[in-house]
Amino acid sequence: MHELSLCQALIDQVERIAHEQGAVGVATITVGIGSLSGVEPLLLQQAYPLACAGTIAEAAELHIRNLPVRVRCRTCGVESDAVPNRLICAACGDWHTDLVSGDEMLLERVELEMASEHGFRRQTGPVME
Repeated sequence: MHELSLCQALIDQVERIAHEQGAVGVATITVGIGSLSGVEPLLLQQAYPLACAGTIAEAAELHIRNLPVRVRCRTCGVESDAVPNRLICAACGDWHTDLVSGDEMLLERVELEMASEHGFRRQTGPVME
């Protein structure tokens, strides 16, 4: 199951972000997955508890968002949604298209727990490249 190795890489990235920010914990992790990415969201969700065990993200919830498949038409230039097994332009019906999105797995957001004088506070923000 390659989803376990993907989860381990995801947790490595989250740990790096948490340590860079001085976090004491991770509350939530949000990942976007395109249907053409080759990643099965259910298997990723099942592998997650194994990958995060014993890490700063051990208590974090994993949220998975399904990302749309989008194409750009080479003929008319329109960008539109498409079906994974039918990558045609929604405007003109041409099959000469380029994939714009839908084949990615993105770490979109990490909600960190930060220590403060009055206990813990959460810091939420998009992941910076």
